[in-house]
Amino acid sequence: MNKNLIAVAVLAASAFTSQAVIAADGTVNFTGTIIETGCEMSSTIDDLTVPMGTIAASAFNGAGSTPTGNTASSGDFKIRLINCPTTVSKAAVRFDGVSVDGNDSVLALTQGAGVATGVGIQITDPANKVVSMHKDSTMTTLSHTEENVLKFVARYYATAAKVEAGTANAAAAFTIQYERD
Repeated sequence: MNKNLIAVAVLAASAFTSQAVIAADGTVNFTGTIIETGCEMSSTIDDLTVPMGTIAASAFNGAGSTPTGNTASSGDFKIRLINCPTTVSKAAVRFDGVSVDGNDSVLALTQGAGVATGVGIQITDPANKVVSMHKDSTMTTLSHTEENVLKFVARYYATAAKVEAGTANAAAAFTIQYERD
């Protein structure tokens, strides 16, 4: 019986000892601000549709290329903000969509029957800087009295050596991110 008590005591002591050995390597602090209101969309449309055109698969020159020649297509689109509160000075846009495996700078096509392969959609800002999924675009200074136009371009982007024909639609939600004065 003493052997059983000793075994239980050793087991209990080791449980307490392992708890005491665990130590924190650091701290993560989360900071932020909730503002009363953000800017308003200048239109009542919640969804934007960007026509990308019809592109030949042969217009791509391998992985990492965009369409070339007369068939090149991109879709310009704008997010318009009005009535921005004086508590914010800048805004960026975060696009949240399914990215191509291993490349968060390319939006994956909506899956289904007859979908094109080897291609996705990239979004760029006016300076031709790629806007990655789940990351903020470049900040734009806001006017509190005039309409603010945040401009973007969507373009097809080859993700494989060969692009196969099919429908090439995609969708991404967007969120306006603000910077305070």
